[in-house]
Amino acid sequence: MGKTSNRVKAIEGQVARIGRLGAQPTEAVAQEVMTLPQPQDWVLDSGEHQSGGWWTCSLLNASGDPRDVTLQDCDPAPTTLLERMPATRTLLESLGLHYMWARLARLEAKSFLWEHRDYGNLSEAERHRLHIPLHTNPSAYLVTRGAKVHMYAGHMWRLTPTHQHGVCNLDGPDRIHLLLDCYADDAYRSRAATAELLDGDVEQLPDITADQLAEAKITARRLAEGGDISGAENRLLRLFYLYALPEGRIYDLVMDLHRTLGREQDVRRWREHKRLALKQDAA
Repeated sequence: MGKTSNRVKAIEGQVARIGRLGAQPTEAVAQEVMTLPQPQDWVLDSGEHQSGGWWTCSLLNASGDPRDVTLQDCDPAPTTLLERMPATRTLLESLGLHYMWARLARLEAKSFLWEHRDYGNLSEAERHRLHIPLHTNPSAYLVTRGAKVHMYAGHMWRLTPTHQHGVCNLDGPDRIHLLLDCYADDAYRSRAATAELLDGDVEQLPDITADQLAEAKITARRLAEGGDISGAENRLLRLFYLYALPEGRIYDLVMDLHRTLGREQDVRRWREHKRLALKQDAA
């Protein structure tokens, strides 16, 4: 099965497989993840960029503290957590990449990372993000350009996070990936030269109909009027994972909801959130 459609080629620049990994090293890493990290090593991100359920811990960073999860340009060193994970350290060393950061990322069931872009606050150095799935399920997938891609285990995946994207885990169990932010060098380019995305990797999301959009707005309005503001916002934000929507449309819908309710402070809050999430210049 080869690459065929223009739809797949358009997405390939944003997400693609860049090589198969052997089962033994990734299984060894997955086993370490399930047994070594203690709960206190994981940091729960409680920001508006996600619904809740997004946990991370660092393996390589500037400070050596696994709970230091704010990305920054650096020449990283192993954290105290990686020092307890010999199989993971062996895998990282074997890849021969120039790392900026390395993390474990866990997304719980029924959790979402809302539409966003990354790297906007970093230097202009060329860098890339690699995903190595350790534990996953078919209901955990990436959405970009109106299509969804499940990063299945056994491969390393390249993501270009400066493009808008979002991630969900609808049914569970937990999705756990090894995330590698690395600088472009000969070792990276050699691996990236094998990048491919097949038609079977991509599922196009449908366009939303006028009736479906109206129903979502009515449901969100009822939730908000009943006092469940977060539930109302999430009802609209989740449309990103069900339908092919223009960039930022979900945030416009949330702002429209608050505007109709006379909640101008929340309109301003979500306008700023949209700007930060999508790395837009201030007006």
